[in-house]
Amino acid sequence: MECFSSTPSSFSSPRWFSKANPSFLGLKFNSKLSLNRKCRSFNKDGSRCLSMSHKANESSDFSYKKLIHFALEETNTHTPLALSPLQVLDFAAFPKPEFDLPIFCANFFTTAKMNIIVLDLNPLHDIMDQEDYKDKYYKDLIPLGLKYSELLPWGGKLTSESLRFFSPIVIWTRFSSSPHNHSVLFSAFRDYYQAWVELMDRSDEETDASQIARNCEAQHRYLTWRSEKDPGHGVLKRLTGEDLAKDVIKKFLFNGVNELGNKTFLDYFPEYRCEDDKVNEKRSMIGKSFENRPWNARGEFIGDRVEIF
Repeated sequence: MECFSSTPSSFSSPRWFSKANPSFLGLKFNSKLSLNRKCRSFNKDGSRCLSMSHKANESSDFSYKKLIHFALEETNTHTPLALSPLQVLDFAAFPKPEFDLPIFCANFFTTAKMNIIVLDLNPLHDIMDQEDYKDKYYKDLIPLGLKYSELLPWGGKLTSESLRFFSPIVIWTRFSSSPHNHSVLFSAFRDYYQAWVELMDRSDEETDASQIARNCEAQHRYLTWRSEKDPGHGVLKRLTGEDLAKDVIKKFLFNGVNELGNKTFLDYFPEYRCEDDKVNEKRSMIGKSFENRPWNARGEFIGDRVEIF
């Protein structure tokens, strides 16, 4: 019997997690954050073998993980369980719009031989033009980024358009599967998430209605970009098929894109508009990509300036 690993996605704002059991996340909450836990897994032929969604409720102590624990333990008494060689993690933590915190982002794609990794505290607002926002959240984290950029080198070409959603401490890397590399990745995930939680603990709630609306629109713009141009789309289409991939992307991975705002992808990114008013399928309209890390050791952008629309 083969047990295919689940794909946890769109973790909307966990307070913190414990690694006591690496298969599940134990979470607590505060007033700055909310949680919506979802997971879905697929067989190699693209058919769905597991799908579940659980909205966290502070008044309930019940968790579906008890059901999954029982099923796995009971199955393991009768037959060995084997992990699928293909695993996908899409983990994002969003603050409430009353806070302008970055978005914690962990996108991992792993096969038996190769790993494709993006780990970052995605800036909510433009760090190219807003030095105060960049200094507020990233100035003290540059040493952390330098540490892991040496251990997990730059993974190759990244489009100019994608850079607007990444910070100077982003880890974009590819590496072969090995216990050592996976240990480094776990350490990076742990340290980045702890850094994000510490930023959250120090953050102050915004009371200005216009700024709250601006934060909300920035989150919607982020989700709109990722639901349309996320680089993981190709992997998901090959895994599940195009129709199911679209459903998973819009309604599962990036849910909220239809609730947080009314603007469309072309409202935010008009440069992608075709003559027939459809979205251009190209990944990049600027046509520039970065083969090497485009930030220096001080966190300063050293590539050609990316135009922000």
